[in-house]
Amino acid sequence: MDPKKPIIALDFSNQEDLFNFLQQFEGQQLNVKVGMELFYAGGKPFLERIQAQGHDIFLDLKLHDIPNTVERAMAILASTGVAMVNVHAAGGKEMMAAALRGLEAGSNGKRPLLISVTQLTSTSTDQMNQEQGIPGEVLDSVLRYAELTKAAGLDGVVCSPLEAAAIKAACGPDFLTVTPGIRLDSSVADDQKRIMTPAKASRSGSDYIVVGRPITQADDAVATYHQIVSDWSGQK
Repeated sequence: MDPKKPIIALDFSNQEDLFNFLQQFEGQQLNVKVGMELFYAGGKPFLERIQAQGHDIFLDLKLHDIPNTVERAMAILASTGVAMVNVHAAGGKEMMAAALRGLEAGSNGKRPLLISVTQLTSTSTDQMNQEQGIPGEVLDSVLRYAELTKAAGLDGVVCSPLEAAAIKAACGPDFLTVTPGIRLDSSVADDQKRIMTPAKASRSGSDYIVVGRPITQADDAVATYHQIVSDWSGQK
């Protein structure tokens, strides 16, 4: 998965709309993110159809269960040939280590990158404090989860671009930060709370950026994508 290219979040309600969208990029290799809705509907054949077009997939299923279940599930996901998968850091160190074991056991050759979700970019401090029962600032929780993720042997975390620099300082420069919540200056924030432009995210230490609606809902998706590529890769 090329870090100089943004990961496009394919948040479509059906496969027809998704492949109509991808048709605009014929002949180009993309990094794309497939979430729960589309994967549960289409399964492995759906992933294979995307891969047949030359695209690399971040399979965003956020596994969170007992260690044994997550380990066996990861062994199955490894066989799909996707480039990146994830778990919830809230599942704990033992669960994350089990996920890594399963991924390594199920991989035929190079295993997918394995990252954890710290706090969702839709989470506010008040929500974290009141609903999750976690005191302090969001950054405190994110750093705790990031350090736990590193201790479990994973490659990195999903986090807000606002937290990438602090995570690099705490976990080292080789620990990956994958950051959604990316918006151009002209884009609306939607339901994201902690957002940043591509150029600022690059300067803040993001290794990969995830961009959805600013591209998929743009009047000219291809032009917007290349604008984001330029803004992002030009800073790297």
